[in-house]
Amino acid sequence: MSDSTTLKMDVPVPASLLDVGTQGLIGRPLDRIDGPLKVGGRATYSAEYALPDLAYGYLVQAKAGRARVTGIDTTEALAMPGVLDVVVDLDTFIRNPQQGGSNKAPTQGVEEIHYFGQVVAIVVAETFEQARDAAARVHVALEDKPGLFEFDARLEEAHKPKGGSTEPHVATGDPDKALAQAPVVLDAVWTTPSQNSAAMEPHASTAVWEGDALTVYGSYQMPASDKQQLAQALGMKPKKVRIISAYVGGGFGSKLGIAPEVVAAALAARKLGRPVKTVMSRQQVFDATIRRSNTHQRIRLGAGVDGRLTTVVHETVSSNIEGEEYFEPAGVSTHFLYAGENRRITHDLLPMNWLLSGSMRAPGEAAGMLALEAAMDELAEKLGMDPVELRKINDPEQDPLKGVPFSTRQLTRCLDEGAAAFGWKDRNPTPGARREGEWLIGHGMAASARSNQLQESQARVSIGADGRATVETDMTDIGTGTYTILAQITGELLGLRPEWIDVRLGDTDTPPGAGSGGSWGASSSGSSVYLACEALRAKIAAAMGCTEEELTLKDGRAIAQNRSVPLSSLVGEGLSAEGTIKPGKLEEERRQASYGAHFCEVRVNAVTGEVRVKRFVSTFAAGRILNEKTARSQCMGGIVFGIGAALTEEVVHDPRSGRVVNHDLAEYHVPVNADIPQIEVHFLPERDQFANPLQSKGLGELGISGAGAAVANAIYNATGVRIRDYPLTLDKLLPGLPAV
Repeated sequence: MSDSTTLKMDVPVPASLLDVGTQGLIGRPLDRIDGPLKVGGRATYSAEYALPDLAYGYLVQAKAGRARVTGIDTTEALAMPGVLDVVVDLDTFIRNPQQGGSNKAPTQGVEEIHYFGQVVAIVVAETFEQARDAAARVHVALEDKPGLFEFDARLEEAHKPKGGSTEPHVATGDPDKALAQAPVVLDAVWTTPSQNSAAMEPHASTAVWEGDALTVYGSYQMPASDKQQLAQALGMKPKKVRIISAYVGGGFGSKLGIAPEVVAAALAARKLGRPVKTVMSRQQVFDATIRRSNTHQRIRLGAGVDGRLTTVVHETVSSNIEGEEYFEPAGVSTHFLYAGENRRITHDLLPMNWLLSGSMRAPGEAAGMLALEAAMDELAEKLGMDPVELRKINDPEQDPLKGVPFSTRQLTRCLDEGAAAFGWKDRNPTPGARREGEWLIGHGMAASARSNQLQESQARVSIGADGRATVETDMTDIGTGTYTILAQITGELLGLRPEWIDVRLGDTDTPPGAGSGGSWGASSSGSSVYLACEALRAKIAAAMGCTEEELTLKDGRAIAQNRSVPLSSLVGEGLSAEGTIKPGKLEEERRQASYGAHFCEVRVNAVTGEVRVKRFVSTFAAGRILNEKTARSQCMGGIVFGIGAALTEEVVHDPRSGRVVNHDLAEYHVPVNADIPQIEVHFLPERDQFANPLQSKGLGELGISGAGAAVANAIYNATGVRIRDYPLTLDKLLPGLPAV
């Protein structure tokens, strides 16, 4: 017996069943239940499925930034030992990955080369090594074409994109007039480079055909929409495609949509009549998946002498492949973070023959707040104000752009409590004033904000005759703790210990979940589990002969009317229910976001320009915290991302071809343990009844938002050197450092 419950968030949910649960699981810092599987090597990732008669694929790439394929010579490769075939399909191979959430196939047809490293063929052999060696002997003939490889010199060619999840151009009031009349004005340009997600696990797919049905074991963040993309790319009905993505070794946005390896593997497997595994090399991941776009951001702030903002102008130019309309929404948090009745926030797009730009962790805020929060620091200096106080007096009472209330907003409290925990009152505001030997010491801060989103999600929860529960949804766990969070919600609502709950994720044969992206994963998938459990509680109460209000579920027992019976005695051969959560009117009626404040101490060597981050303290308000340990881990990971953006991370494009020059982890510099100090994270108690039945909000991308700007502001406080071109490498610092 299975029932379905659907909730559309048109009205707030002021009372949550999580508050009346008696199992005591919600909020606790429980260890991740998948942890022992991963550290013990028993969690099967997409490249680790051992299938009979498995063949290995290796992708062949075009070595030109803009060209047309005139021929592909496979003769030498086919003659090599172990080679089974070289599959070429210039019409069906996909040019570049799809963006997350889209049900449409990515751009197909690879005869026209739009970026260096574009995939044009796949070699299949008995071993990976044989396929890799043969791929080097596939000769791709190209007719070169003029390419668009220069960004800075072509800014005037940028155009307004057709649209996206963020409106590209918004305005209110008269910002130009207000700027002209403002007593204090800041006008400056910041630039950020392309970045790579650099997930630990590379993109990988194993394709298996059974008749006309395809099963793919792949590394994907959003299997429900990825299934639709793959089916359309192959000209199949979606019901004939199954994706299994039980464990994902990180994605950060790069695995939201399908990438070239899966279509190539599927075509090769169908042609050969045997399973084909295709794992991208690290260099191929950098060359042919996605990047975070570089940005050129001009920010103009107008304020009175009291520091109150009258004008906010944030104009961004980002880049993408010709014909692609995705833009980096760098001004998305500028919409609502600070007051100012006159506003203009624009996003323009410059076509480039660089690899696809797409969503990377905190798309928009991660790049945009590097500029906005540095601009606020500069404005505070112009005004002679404390940067914390400037932000507090510009904390608006309602969304300054839309004119709607906030669902919850504790930015000021985050600023106050973060400052107290860090010891901000002891900061010396004079740049370069603190020194210990060769080391200049500085303190900086920045606000953090990330829009909260709810996505449609479905889940099924069943209770077996033995009293154990099973949770099923194709939601994924990309290292964020989804297995554990869903078990905690189920255990709390059904009165079960986590070890009595089986969570099955990442299989499109189960109800479609929201997928892991946009920080909506736990709240969206968790809400669908919540609704399924709510329906089960009603069934259990009926079987118990009591009202739902009278029912208590704890430790596998149902308690009501002075009776206590095993839960298993009430379910017969088993009970099942499905829950579906959908976004509703509240998305437009309330501005929903999570907030925080970062405080950072750095030391800069006055001789070498070396920067060391010594302390980091952050305070966040993000609705109900479902698991304190996984939440803290996500925030710490985001802060590490922010430190990397500030100091080291930069994809370098060859100006002659657009080629990614530093396409591996030896040359693309992500922060390592020695770069990161002890990070202190605090959460403020909060419930958001407008967000979802859990009253929780997105958290995974909040940590990165603003974190890099706190580092940049601390460097300025240490040195008096203001750099607006990220990353802040020592070569940029050295010319401005005080004389030795």
